[in-house]
Amino acid sequence: MLLEKSLAAIFALLLMATVVNKLLGLFRPGKDAQEVRLRIRSWWIIVLLFSLAILSPYWLTLTFFAWVSFMALKEFLSLAPSRHSDRIPLFWLFISIPVNYWLVGNGWYEIFVVFIPVYVFLFLPVGMVIAGDTQGFLRAASQLHWGVMATVYALSHVAFLVILPADGKQTGALLALFLVGLTEFNDISQYLWGKSFGHIKVTPKVSSGKTLAGLLGGVATTALVATGLGPILTPLTWPMALLAGTMIGIAGFCGDVVMSAIKRDRGVKDSGTLLPGHGGILDRLDSLIFTAPLFFYLILYVCY
Repeated sequence: MLLEKSLAAIFALLLMATVVNKLLGLFRPGKDAQEVRLRIRSWWIIVLLFSLAILSPYWLTLTFFAWVSFMALKEFLSLAPSRHSDRIPLFWLFISIPVNYWLVGNGWYEIFVVFIPVYVFLFLPVGMVIAGDTQGFLRAASQLHWGVMATVYALSHVAFLVILPADGKQTGALLALFLVGLTEFNDISQYLWGKSFGHIKVTPKVSSGKTLAGLLGGVATTALVATGLGPILTPLTWPMALLAGTMIGIAGFCGDVVMSAIKRDRGVKDSGTLLPGHGGILDRLDSLIFTAPLFFYLILYVCY
């Protein structure tokens, strides 16, 4: 019941944003209003799909997250230059996605935690050696492994949260909602704080829009909201919820700027065009790549 009420509150906020933006568009039409409208439309799609995923049976939830990892890995590989000889290793990378989520679905944490970081890490370069192409070998191996770590291993921690056993009224789905909601709230908060008060650039050569005011204001706001919602939606006490919110705020910023550095290296603004107003899937998941594993292990070691 708490999960449904939480999702209803999110849809209510999204509906309010839609109405407000519609009114602003009538009185102040322009390019900014059009961009915001596209962003809100994409948020409706994102929130609807995520809500259906966490309300579904576990197998359908895991299928959804596996699809997200597939699309994110595909986007990442479109940014990273690949060699013709890497076709077979690339095939193995995509095969690792259903295997990884199968481990998640069975709750085999001990195997899941080492499957990609250890076994895929060791097996991938061996397959590349068999292909016999040594030109750009180190760069290619590094890119492929970093891509599967970020888009499959890191993101699958959100799916693992969903299947964690219930602790009283708090379910794994609420943990995932808390993490994803706070991560996205942190992104929005840092953007608004930065636009309103930002002057000092934190990473001017990577992302000129990132300011000290945005970082500090976003982290503080996210920590405050986490402190209030944590004891309701999760098994965390308010001090641990404060820690979780602070951690999500800082890690979300790090994920954002790291993916910005990758896009800057490749000379692109967005990782894709799948989501109008948002870019690609990686543009929406960049913060979650960093926050998901950190929050998962905090929950695992503190509450289980």
